[in-house]
Amino acid sequence: MARGRLRIYLGAAPGVGKTYAMLAEGQRRRARGTDVVIGFLEPHGRKVTAAMADGLEVVPRRECGYRDARFTEMDLDAVLARHPQVALVDELAHTNVPGCRNAKRWQDVEELLDAGIDVVTTLNIQHLESLNDVVRQITGVTQQETLPDAVARRAEQVELVDMTPEALRRRMVHGNVYPPDRIEAALTHYFRPGNLTALRELALLWLADRVEEGLQRYRAEHGIATGWETRERILVALSGGPEGETLIRRAARVAERIQGADLLAVHVMPCDGLALGGQSALATQRALVESMGGRYYQIVGDDVAKAIIQFAQAENATQIVLGASRRGWLASALTGEGVGVRVTRLSGSIDVHMVTHEHAAGPPGLRLPRAGRGFGVRRYVAGAALAVLLLPTLTMVGLQGRFTLSSALLGYLLPVIAVALTGGLYVALATAVAGALLADYYFTPPLHSLAIARPDDAAAMAVFVVVATFVSWAIETATRQTRRAARASAEAGALSTLAGAALGGHNLPAQLEQIRQLFGLDAVSLLDREPGPGPDWHVLASSGERPPEHPAEADTSVPVGETLTLAGRGRVLGDSDQRVLVACAVQIAACLDRQQLAARAADADQKIAADSARTTLLLATQRELQAPLAQMQDTLDRLATHDPLGAEQRHELAATGQASLARIATRLTDLQDLGQARAGALDIHLRPVELDDVLSAALDDLGPGGHDIVVDTPEDLPDVIADANLLTRAVTSLATNALDRNPCTAPATVTVSVLPDSLAINIIDHGPGAPAPHEPRPAGPARGTTGPIPDGSLPVRTAQALTEAMGGTLHRHDTPGGGLTFSLTLPRTTTQS
Repeated sequence: MARGRLRIYLGAAPGVGKTYAMLAEGQRRRARGTDVVIGFLEPHGRKVTAAMADGLEVVPRRECGYRDARFTEMDLDAVLARHPQVALVDELAHTNVPGCRNAKRWQDVEELLDAGIDVVTTLNIQHLESLNDVVRQITGVTQQETLPDAVARRAEQVELVDMTPEALRRRMVHGNVYPPDRIEAALTHYFRPGNLTALRELALLWLADRVEEGLQRYRAEHGIATGWETRERILVALSGGPEGETLIRRAARVAERIQGADLLAVHVMPCDGLALGGQSALATQRALVESMGGRYYQIVGDDVAKAIIQFAQAENATQIVLGASRRGWLASALTGEGVGVRVTRLSGSIDVHMVTHEHAAGPPGLRLPRAGRGFGVRRYVAGAALAVLLLPTLTMVGLQGRFTLSSALLGYLLPVIAVALTGGLYVALATAVAGALLADYYFTPPLHSLAIARPDDAAAMAVFVVVATFVSWAIETATRQTRRAARASAEAGALSTLAGAALGGHNLPAQLEQIRQLFGLDAVSLLDREPGPGPDWHVLASSGERPPEHPAEADTSVPVGETLTLAGRGRVLGDSDQRVLVACAVQIAACLDRQQLAARAADADQKIAADSARTTLLLATQRELQAPLAQMQDTLDRLATHDPLGAEQRHELAATGQASLARIATRLTDLQDLGQARAGALDIHLRPVELDDVLSAALDDLGPGGHDIVVDTPEDLPDVIADANLLTRAVTSLATNALDRNPCTAPATVTVSVLPDSLAINIIDHGPGAPAPHEPRPAGPARGTTGPIPDGSLPVRTAQALTEAMGGTLHRHDTPGGGLTFSLTLPRTTTQS
């Protein structure tokens, strides 16, 4: 039986419409004649979502008992017995009640797929195992229900259900996501705009990576080796030399000319470390790359040219930027073609830019290759070639100059040293023996014979061989020590790179990517397990394709603390690489601890700030409501007395009570407006608005008190760019504050100032000024007391929040002669109305 197909509707957060989209897909398939059933649906009380399920067959749930409570789960056996063509299963990452056949719902879905049933399901990005630590850093919440990334990667289709954070928060405020008692807590914690934006970016990036994987898989399945220029990627190869900054700026200019191009930089570090560039220069160049919006990689490879090409092909690079060679002609002749020439020859369809620079090789000069530059066969060949070149040359020079045996032996010591530096000990010993034989044949009587007539000549050649042997051995020892020192420098550079990534604020997947590139692995995972027998491993973070999900699947693994393991797949590392990997794992563990502590501290700071803001708001609300509540209490007390009241007195008390109730209702409306504004859940429609209409509506909303305000506006006012309703409420709040503060002897005033690009609405009162910075703010009631109202009163806070939501500003300054003036500034139209 063919395996069923899995389709996932992915969302950045709850409430974006995943379940609705799943049901809509089910309705579309049902309309086409497909046999569709609902295996499990959780509408969370959302009426619109529940209505979309009308007409779809629902498989009854299975009731389960756990700890004296009853729960319902998907009846897997009933769905399998029904065997529809398509099953709709909500909440893929859900954990089943203990006692069910499978611990996780995704395991139930796997059984449905194995039975040949197509499944359409839903998933939130925060439930992916690899993003668990990132989500915890963003939201401060640890997700207990997680899904292995491999399950989501195996889906035939993953469709993103997207919604802007502002729209989602409006849905939340309108009660379309959570019940009313959970809205405020959700808006101030998990559903903050920054959280939703970060989660949305995670969802988009994860889906983009899956699209890239699908493209690469398609190219591999169809044998497409050439890069597809779906996106320009400019790769600059850095050697660690002084020309690096020139190359980076040149590559950045190329990337800037192409819309949407990526800038990548790579440094190839050989396993032996001998060709490693200066670490200080690389650190500077890395900072330069990142400042230009690029990404820096450090990889391992003995063959630099081949490593650059392999990396370019893996990253689907379209252009490579290289610097002109800094090697002289002799080094090129002895060691073969340079990196630039080999990269150009191996590049295939990738464009290669050779950039000249001031550090390129100058006029030809005599310069020996760097000691120990090459290894293996190439090293021996280079040494042998140097011996073949120098020994005949010195022999001819000696014959022309009629050298004695001692002069010839001293001359032959020079190629022995040069060969030892280039080809190593064994090639140098062979060169010494060859030099001794040449000296015997050409400079020792009898000439042109290997026989030696005099014993002192034999002793001289023996001493020459011994001295050459010791010199070659000393050079080889120094070369090995240099190699070890360079290896230690390479290890220090690797750890420095990882530490820089951690201190630079890079997240855990980015650090794992550094480790993967550093050791040339195909994939790296950070695995976690619960203590106990037979633990289950979970992927905390990963990098690369098909990362290992269990230490047994890894080629290399090292422990990171008691429950964590760093696992890599691709090749088995040597002892020295394993030692560096252990050090990297220690840094990963320390970084993880720091991130957890930082997340806890940030969460605590956010809670403290939220509690402080909430406390301040509650105190302000208390001050605003004390006076009308006191008036209401006084009115009720007088009505409750047994003294007979006349009609006029009852009318007066009724008017007082109505005014108090109106004021309480106004304050509650202000509180609601302030909450919505801070939550970013206001429906804002900016358009040209006539200011006269706004001021008239605001005065009407004030009731009888509006007649006490003097309005002084110039004629032919231009329109203001605002939301008419929000602007009316902001002006009403400021006018209410002015009436509360203003003495009876002088009226409050509203004026309008026409500025070049904006309009300023000035609400002026003549009450007491603002308290000095060193004076405590009064905490008494807003009206009927002798203390001044602080500028942080509820109406002012509400007006400021509404103004900023429309893109305006609210400023306060002292009124000449006493009082406060609030200036509400908004953009204006260029033409007058």
